[in-house]
Amino acid sequence: MTKSVYVLSPEGLVGKSAVALGVIVAASRQADSVGVFRPIMRSDGHDTILESLVALPMVRQSYEAAAGVPYSAIHADPERAMSEIIALYEAIREQHDTVVIVGSDYVEDLGAAEFGFNISVAQNLNALALLVCRGQGRSPESLRHAVDADLAEIAAAHVAALGVIATRVGEAELADHQRALESIGLPIVVALPENLSLTSPTVRQQFAAAGATVLNGDDDALDKESLGVLIAAMTLPHVLKGLVPRYTVITPADRADILPGLLLAHQSGGFPEIAAILLTGGFDLPEGLDQLIATVDPKPPIAHSRFGTYTTAERMFGLEGEITDSSHKADIAQEMFERYVGAERLGRALELVGSDVRTPLRFEYQLMQQARADKRNIVLPESGDDRILRAAHVLLARNVAAITLLGRPDQVAARAEALDLNLSRASVVDPTDPELVERFAVEYARLRAKKGVTLEQARERFRDPSFCGTMMVHLGLADGMVSGAVNTTANTIRPALEFIRAREGFKVVSSSFLMCLPDRVLVFADCAVNPNPTACELADIAVASAETAVAFGIVPKVAMLSYSTGESGSGADVDKVRQATAVLRQRAPELLVDGPIQFDAALDATVAKAKLPDSPVAGQATVFIFPDLNTGNNTYKAVQRTSGAMAVGPVLQGLNKPVNDLSRGALVDDIVNTVAITAIQAQAEPSGQPSRFAQG
Repeated sequence: MTKSVYVLSPEGLVGKSAVALGVIVAASRQADSVGVFRPIMRSDGHDTILESLVALPMVRQSYEAAAGVPYSAIHADPERAMSEIIALYEAIREQHDTVVIVGSDYVEDLGAAEFGFNISVAQNLNALALLVCRGQGRSPESLRHAVDADLAEIAAAHVAALGVIATRVGEAELADHQRALESIGLPIVVALPENLSLTSPTVRQQFAAAGATVLNGDDDALDKESLGVLIAAMTLPHVLKGLVPRYTVITPADRADILPGLLLAHQSGGFPEIAAILLTGGFDLPEGLDQLIATVDPKPPIAHSRFGTYTTAERMFGLEGEITDSSHKADIAQEMFERYVGAERLGRALELVGSDVRTPLRFEYQLMQQARADKRNIVLPESGDDRILRAAHVLLARNVAAITLLGRPDQVAARAEALDLNLSRASVVDPTDPELVERFAVEYARLRAKKGVTLEQARERFRDPSFCGTMMVHLGLADGMVSGAVNTTANTIRPALEFIRAREGFKVVSSSFLMCLPDRVLVFADCAVNPNPTACELADIAVASAETAVAFGIVPKVAMLSYSTGESGSGADVDKVRQATAVLRQRAPELLVDGPIQFDAALDATVAKAKLPDSPVAGQATVFIFPDLNTGNNTYKAVQRTSGAMAVGPVLQGLNKPVNDLSRGALVDDIVNTVAITAIQAQAEPSGQPSRFAQG
């Protein structure tokens, strides 16, 4: 499985890109293929950090393939931007063993929400967070306080943290800062010393900031780092005393004594090396000085600014360099990461820390991808409802499924035009077509002959579009049906029970909801069909729900719910669940199952440790089987309304072919998701096949 590391920070200019480069190089020693992703881009589309990272020899991606969405897209529609980020990431994930994701740089205004949005991206991409914080200017205590607050925000979003790296810590404080962080208890906890070469701007950047014209200096010299700025306005002896290695010296162009002295000092080797000289004031050089400059070798880069000394200095102070400035900086970043973290430590951390976060947005994306991978034809009988037409438009645009609409073609076309929808690729079938009605009625009469149904009665049944849609599924004219936006649940399910019928091995048809919590997807059943199932029927529902879980990529761990856990309770209700658990274990011995068990013990690891410490299900259940409809229906609604979970369903289980019901209050997105689910069920359960689990 692809491992993803999200390198993020709570502020800009913390050296995050240098850490990301180190992670990429180190990861490449542990994985065959390392990908890069930059989910949040500058709105102008030019990202020098990403350019530098994809240029690394171990990264085999184009800039375009590694780029995410611009800040402007997030401002316009955060949810849509997140969906696009997920899609772009998935394309990268499929190609690489490890993906290094580089968070945003706080260069455009997302306000206080920027750190939270980065965390949300990490959550939706199921990535491990590597937090990068600035140690410079902070005491060990204040650094630890800030890191704890950031990690708490990350944990609250159910994102697993891989480690913390504090950057730019002074050499004298390094040991104290390291001690302050060590008790955090994450696999990677490191304080990195400040390295001015990484954070300093190049001479070229300084000259550009000052609006200067270069008089002398080749590309190599201009791309070297300047470690600081020195203003030389005093007499030459004092200037020479104050020289600092690799500093840029600013001096007025009309000070004829300063420039020759600086050139001589630089050439002599007895004074600190000068990074560059910047002449200010817009004055012409005194006569003869240009000739002197030409004869001195070696000499630093020299430039001329029209601004005064104060303005020039103001423009240059506070400049910070980036890892992209030079290959020299990239080498330093790589060496520092290897020295203080190392490839082996990173590899162990990636093995140790796991993450299985599945957010609603990510689940929805995976639904669409799964349905799209093997397209099925889904019939929608209620074309008179605008929500159905809008959903069909979305499904066809996303290429999720082939769509058949029941209705008069002229009426459907007119309404689609009025709503500005493109339904040109949908099949529109008139359910009143006499030839079609007769074909359906003959088949229905044959199937229901033992119930005394006549051909005339059968024809009457097919005045109902739900019967027509269900018969299309039965005859193989469609792979599944979705109805219920207008019709009642009973009206949707009844024809399916009459002639599609339960699959071999199932005595009852049941329903489940896919409950999309912030960090995972659970299966709740039965919440819509069976009022008071028997013990054997509960086992049926559990098997069907486990199969539903498997179809949607959820590992089934089945909790048979009751008001008591283990052997602590007695009475008819808990005895029924105990008996159902025994039947289920006999029928499907390969399933992980426990019961009777209370909801909190099934869901919460802390409660599970106290009540059922040795259970393979307690605290980690993914499939929740409720003892009756009253409990199931109320619980799914309570979880949905109080936790903000997205409830997808009901999903009908145990039929020979998929038919699913909609709420009459369904939104367009609900309809789209239900069609995708129906298409996936059609992929997973070809007609006539028995349950994949053992039969009792």
